[in-house]
Order: sequence, then structure tokens, then C-alpha cells
Amino acid sequence: MKLIFATLFTSIALLAATPAVGEKAPDFALKNLNGTMVRLSEKTAKGPVVLIVLRGFPGYQCPLCNRQVKEFVSKAKDFEGKNVLLVYPGPADNLNAKASEFLMDKNLPAGFEMVLDPDYTFTKQYGLRWDAPQETAYPSTFLIDSKSMVFFSKVSKTHGGRTTTIEVLEELKK
Repeated sequence: MKLIFATLFTSIALLAATPAVGEKAPDFALKNLNGTMVRLSEKTAKGPVVLIVLRGFPGYQCPLCNRQVKEFVSKAKDFEGKNVLLVYPGPADNLNAKASEFLMDKNLPAGFEMVLDPDYTFTKQYGLRWDAPQETAYPSTFLIDSKSMVFFSKVSKTHGGRTTTIEVLEELKK
């Protein structure tokens, strides 16, 4: 009985809550494609952060993730002075290669950066792990201010329902 309770307690403790509007965004440090460590708190210290969580590579490059990132890149001038951080989750094996493949037809402008989430460390920390066959993370967008407070959050529990540039730019104006 004690073993069952301990296992259940450990499983519950591993479930993290997704940061809500008005809450402090948990800090994290992930490497970019060049192997440089990127820390959220260092990004927010420079101004607002647009944090976009992609699906990574669930056996294919997600066409909706591709479309979303291309839309944001096409509006790069509107995001000047902001940090746009793309999180690419997946199994650690070959993650860098898959993320590089994802970016092949995209030229990330200044202020945009992709970081890797090997083995879903960040995804689990933010309560975004979509633990189903052929899934990785719930597509999500967070806007985080210079004090690391979340002032916008949208988490899609489907492949669609992504945040658009229009939604994000309207929130950034407030």
C-alpha cells in the first residue's frame, strides 16, 4: 500500500501547471541550434518575450507549426525590440537535426531564436506535454513581460487554434 501511494504521489508531483496570466513564468535554460544556452530570465530582462511552443517532430514537420512560424517571420518588423523565442521539443536523439530541417526554408530575423527542448524537459515544466501517440507538446504561446510575468497565454489542445501575429501584436500594444 505504501508503495502504491508513493508511486501515485510521485506521479502527481511530476505534473506541472501551465503558467497562467498574472503568474510568474518559470525560468528555464535551453540551448539554441549553435549550442549556446538561452535563459528566459536573461531574455525578459531585455524586454517582452513572445514564447511560442511548437510541436517539434512528431514523425513529420508539422505543417501548422511551419505556417505559424512563417507568419511571425513575415511580420518581423512588427516585433522589433521584442524577443521571439521558439521552443522545439522532442526526443534528444537527432533533435538538433530535426530543428535545423524545420528552419531550412525560414530565415529567422534578429530578435527571433529557436531553442531545443530535449526529452521534453521544458514542455513538462510548463505542463504542455501532449503525451499521446505521434504527439509532443501542445502548441502554445505566452507573452511574458520584463518582470517575467505572463500577460497572455494561449494553449491549444488540438493541432489548430494557434495564436496569430494579429492576436500577439494586439496584446503587445496593451
